[in-house]
Amino acid sequence: MAGKILSISDLEAVAGQTLPVATRDFFNSGATNQVTVHENSSAYRKYRILPRVLKDVSQVSTKISLFGRDITFPLCVSPAGLQGMAHPDGELATSRACSKAGVNMGVSSYANHSVEQITTVGKQIGPIHHVMQLYTMTDREKEARIVRRAEAAGCKAIFLTADSPVLGVRYNEWRSEAFKPPAGLAYPMIEKTSEQIQSQSHDDGFSSFNSDSHSWANEIPWLRSITKMEVWIKGVLTPEDVETAIEYGCDGVIISNHGGRQLDETPATIDVLPACAKAARGRIRIHIDGGIRSGSDIFKAMALGAECCWVGRPMLWGLAYNGQEGVELMLAILYQEFKRCMQLAGCKSISEISPSSLGVVRSDGPLARI
Repeated sequence: MAGKILSISDLEAVAGQTLPVATRDFFNSGATNQVTVHENSSAYRKYRILPRVLKDVSQVSTKISLFGRDITFPLCVSPAGLQGMAHPDGELATSRACSKAGVNMGVSSYANHSVEQITTVGKQIGPIHHVMQLYTMTDREKEARIVRRAEAAGCKAIFLTADSPVLGVRYNEWRSEAFKPPAGLAYPMIEKTSEQIQSQSHDDGFSSFNSDSHSWANEIPWLRSITKMEVWIKGVLTPEDVETAIEYGCDGVIISNHGGRQLDETPATIDVLPACAKAARGRIRIHIDGGIRSGSDIFKAMALGAECCWVGRPMLWGLAYNGQEGVELMLAILYQEFKRCMQLAGCKSISEISPSSLGVVRSDGPLARI
């Protein structure tokens, strides 16, 4: 039995004790030498919060508006696949927890439940918006079916994963005898039964449907032609790609390196966020994922230009710990930490969080202002 869970690191520890080794490694590991997956979190530690004192923060507001409604605080749950490996209820538990916490949820193409089921159970709890993660596929009609199903289910946006023409080199999956999810789990969104999944490795299964010939010119106009949902690009790490997303009329970008699971030794997302936000100049919405493990991490991302943050692994750890209640606990921890961080930093609203709220540690001298 786990002790009291006080932090996201506590959740990670208890999940590591609960999950089978192959599942834990699949969720937690990154590509090749694990540089990016670790730096995503460690990069936050060089930023320091510069509080302003004697501020009245008795009426602090953590809310932001996203997809046409207010959410409790600037955090949502990322589209993460195979949640059924963490808990039998999988994405259904996550949707209920997000709805109860007043935040939004991403649905993965590798979800173990359908988008119709996921959105329905969330809305039974209360207001919630979902977005649908999408890969570019060789079978355009199947890809279009995913989009149409998501829109009919009430999803507000497509999050097009743009950093995965092929899968990254994931040694842990290969060492696990060509990793496969447990029998009985299906991928209803990409129309794969458990039997089909068991017939090939995860890597081969991805290669069999994913298109490595994707391009801005092919994907964005095509998506615009089949849906009225917003189109966001997930996997952006450079100002140049922010500019291209603007050029193609995208609604937003998620600064992301796929949780360190694609190309290793790419930069931590928090380190490229300022340049990407500067390039955006308010012309496109900027969100971020990767390595967020505390409320102060959310504060730092907001100060460096993000409108909202997304978390994946902490949700999986919450699921492994205690299903829906575990995800609710994860969200409650991050909310309370973020709210308290705002108060201690002297910020009573999101608009008061700015680059002047941070400094950065320098190896050769005093703290540098952002």
